[in-house]
Amino acid sequence: MSEAPSDYNAGVDPERALKYAIQHIKDERAQIIEGVIETVPPTWDHEASIDVIREQIRARARELDCVIGSGNLDLPGSPNWYIPDLAVVPAAAAKGAGALLPDQTLLVVEVTSDSNADTDRVVKRKRYAEYGAPLYLLVDRQERSVTLYSEPAQLGYTRADGPHPYGTPVQLPGPFGIALDTSRL
Repeated sequence: MSEAPSDYNAGVDPERALKYAIQHIKDERAQIIEGVIETVPPTWDHEASIDVIREQIRARARELDCVIGSGNLDLPGSPNWYIPDLAVVPAAAAKGAGALLPDQTLLVVEVTSDSNADTDRVVKRKRYAEYGAPLYLLVDRQERSVTLYSEPAQLGYTRADGPHPYGTPVQLPGPFGIALDTSRL
């Protein structure tokens, strides 16, 4: 009987192995946050907030020939693999794609939960900017506020519109050019 290797990293690219594994977890949706695997079990209240945003951007996304969903986003060169609560991506990029890059999105939306609010507020905000997601909308259910981040750079977004309390309209810039009604969040 051969002995198990003492170092499983020997000859293995840990990032590739982790990202391969995350795509093969049966019956679970999971993401990788700074090297830690997290399952994604949203509550109905969480889903209701996402639906409010989805309803308002659906028509404009169709006009832009985009898909709205929560597909996988890879952040190559890092131990991160995200499943955003909602993303708007060009239909051509989504067709046949297993995962996209944040810079291939037009908008990424994260809605905080009690268990991961700081991840959405800090970690994902920084990483989405670093990987070029042009717009990041943070719906903070604990703070009852909405913030739109734009102008991504290596160290984070250089522009923040908010936080705005629920009920304040939030303007999505081009290519969307619509105001989000946040009163139903």
